Amino acid sequence: MERTAFIVELEKRISEKRRFIQVVAGARQIGKTTIITQLLEKHSYNHIYETADAINGSLQSWLEQIWSTARLKIKMGAAEILLIIDEVQKITNWSEIVKKMWDEDTRNKLNIKVILSGSSRLLIEKGLTESLQGRFELIHIPHWSFSEMQEAFGFSLDEYIFFGGYPGSAELVKDERRWKHYLRDSIIETSISKDILMLTTITKPALLRQLFDLGAAYSSQILPFNKMLGSLTDAGNTVTLSHYLNLLHQSRLLGGLQKYSGSEQHSRASSPKLQVYNNALFSATINKSFEDAKSNPDMWGRFVESCVGTHLINNADICGYKLSYWRDGNDEVDFVISRDEEVCAIEVKSGSRLQNKGMQIFKQKYPAAKLYVVSYQEFSQNSGCILLEDFLKISPDNLF
Repeated sequence: MERTAFIVELEKRISEKRRFIQVVAGARQIGKTTIITQLLEKHSYNHIYETADAINGSLQSWLEQIWSTARLKIKMGAAEILLIIDEVQKITNWSEIVKKMWDEDTRNKLNIKVILSGSSRLLIEKGLTESLQGRFELIHIPHWSFSEMQEAFGFSLDEYIFFGGYPGSAELVKDERRWKHYLRDSIIETSISKDILMLTTITKPALLRQLFDLGAAYSSQILPFNKMLGSLTDAGNTVTLSHYLNLLHQSRLLGGLQKYSGSEQHSRASSPKLQVYNNALFSATINKSFEDAKSNPDMWGRFVESCVGTHLINNADICGYKLSYWRDGNDEVDFVISRDEEVCAIEVKSGSRLQNKGMQIFKQKYPAAKLYVVSYQEFSQNSGCILLEDFLKISPDNLF
């Protein structure tokens, strides 16, 4: 299946005159390489495609050699060359080399257009902001949506709520034990070991893994750092946990949402609401089967809320909003999205109760806010709810 919107966006940018390096960034196993491959299949670009996946990271000369080949093709008469380097973050000091070669091409007016992609947004963004400022554009590739999983694999809403959006695991859902092993071994452990531990100095790798397991199991719940400290072995202090949670967030595994207050300072001081980027990460971490989860209303309510959270957190970069939650004493709003002066409060309902005092109080504090209720179940036409199945198929951009 084609992720058409991202192919079209990349196609559009490549067709423009040489201006920026295009960076395709996202989590593991969501189809970044496939998007590029499908782009090449649709067009007869004069291109060079290489991957650093199996390259010794210390071989910086490999990157320069590929670039020299592209330059040679220009000298031999090619009007332009599309140079594509996959998993670029695996090359040591890749950003300095790319900056050097790109700037040389600019000075010499060589029409070499560049696409970089990598599974670790953590390192890609670090390299981009350190060396390539002003020279690149990011194309954020999110986890697969409900519509995509439904179209490609026939997922029902309930299957998407539990099994999430990893296309590589879709054929395994009938064998849940095998499915969970695949998620833990091929996606979770690979992402943590290769995208974080190999690329960042981590003094307590076991703690990082524990934090992910705890956070994924508590997806859609607020968990103060002090409680995390009591649940983790050799946890150290809240500064360490906050740093590790940020690394998991940058790798698009697990986010820690902050409380909305209209004040950045107060938001940063709040307890995080934990949110996986893909509900498969939640399901793979807990000892519950699909049927067990569905038969437990409280547990299924958490899955439903977390599913709404995955839709919002995956679209935050694309739509340019900040995702938060809100709480004042016992009054709470599940999610808040804010962009500039616009604010939307979103409450998630998996049962029959529709009234929420928290939404009313939030509206009193922030009168300009728009309020939405997302419901797993269908009620009367006058309920004013958005059905979850419909909500997952729209861009959150439309809520503003």
